[in-house]
Amino acid sequence: MSGTSLANWLTYLESLHPHAIDMGLDRIREVADRLALDTHAIKIVVGGTNGKGSTCAMLESIYLAAGYRVGLYTSPHLINFNERARINGEIVADALFVEQFEAVDLARQDVSLTYFEFTTLAVLNIFAASSLDVMILEVGLGGRLDAVNIIDADCSIITSVDIDHTDWLGDTRELIGFEKAHIFRRDKPAICSDPAPPQSLLDYARDIGADLWLFGRDFNYSGDRQQWAFAGRNQRRNAMAYPALRGANQLLNASAALAAIESLREYLVVAQQAVRQGLINASLPGRFQILPGQPTVILDVAHNPHAAAVLEKNLGNMGFHPYTYAVFGMLSDKDIESVVQHLAGRIDHWFCASLPGSRGLLSQDLSSKIAAAVGALSTPPDEPLKISCFDTVEQAYLAARERSNPDDRIVVFGSFLTVASVLSTLNRAS
Repeated sequence: MSGTSLANWLTYLESLHPHAIDMGLDRIREVADRLALDTHAIKIVVGGTNGKGSTCAMLESIYLAAGYRVGLYTSPHLINFNERARINGEIVADALFVEQFEAVDLARQDVSLTYFEFTTLAVLNIFAASSLDVMILEVGLGGRLDAVNIIDADCSIITSVDIDHTDWLGDTRELIGFEKAHIFRRDKPAICSDPAPPQSLLDYARDIGADLWLFGRDFNYSGDRQQWAFAGRNQRRNAMAYPALRGANQLLNASAALAAIESLREYLVVAQQAVRQGLINASLPGRFQILPGQPTVILDVAHNPHAAAVLEKNLGNMGFHPYTYAVFGMLSDKDIESVVQHLAGRIDHWFCASLPGSRGLLSQDLSSKIAAAVGALSTPPDEPLKISCFDTVEQAYLAARERSNPDDRIVVFGSFLTVASVLSTLNRAS
């Protein structure tokens, strides 16, 4: 594959393994042992059902403001694959990805790797060669058997535990919490910002001897309309402006980031001004992202019940809008009924969009699920249900804009694919 473009490499990787997801660490560890992944960088691994991306973005921004060399690995991407890896705030270029894909392909020999496993190894190889001070790695799925878990974290964070990916992780918070807790390490800080963590997570942390930091016991936050404060085990950070990332849960995510930073201060000192600057500068597309102009357009990758509940709260905290239109597309393996029920009271008209791929749900099928979910509510809406169906997200979004008045709002949600499609539409128009 020498000399192949990044696009061609990515197409090749999609066909390399018979399954898109194949949980387990034996294959990736075998290949990792053949690569020079050793690094002196402090390694922070971030898992959780929701809030991972925001927590990673805040950590990256704060450590950059403190003057450290930072590598960030997240997934999935919204528009371009390169978004998954950044060094010192800069997206990794095609040429460097291609170089490392060639290295991983050579090292794997006859070992079959999934797309995510292959790309994870390439990113870790890039980071190992980049003289980083700190690496921030987002877990892709679960924790115990996720490719990122080949890394022994110096600090682990679990942001939240809720129901998602039930085919792989189980259908209860206890089962899912057990899977996620496996990113914790003995004698290392293990941060959990879920206000009510599953007992399975607490038990696992105790059994392995992790240094467990719990929200409400070891760290907390307080705030008023103007500013907020963080209190950790031995450190307080007062009089901070609210994070640039919007939404009801962002102080919880920021507190997890600051707890991790406190737990690592022996290795990475971070001044108060760097925290303030980092929280103001942190950005993450598609997380309650409000676009400028009228009508108000909100982009949110919410695709599970927990995220939908947060989105509903965030919408409720906004100012008055006469009508709210949803541009909505979801994957077939998600808990669509619960997502719809959380938001049914906020939506006046659903613009359903078909999503591509084997897991993508057709708009007509999505419409039927919306009708069933709303009909099952104990107090269904007073107004007749309004649903329109479209073949693409772009068509649904343009129709919603055509229908809306300047004082209305459009909320785009349901999947990374849904938000990415609208962002691509906007990029083409600009």
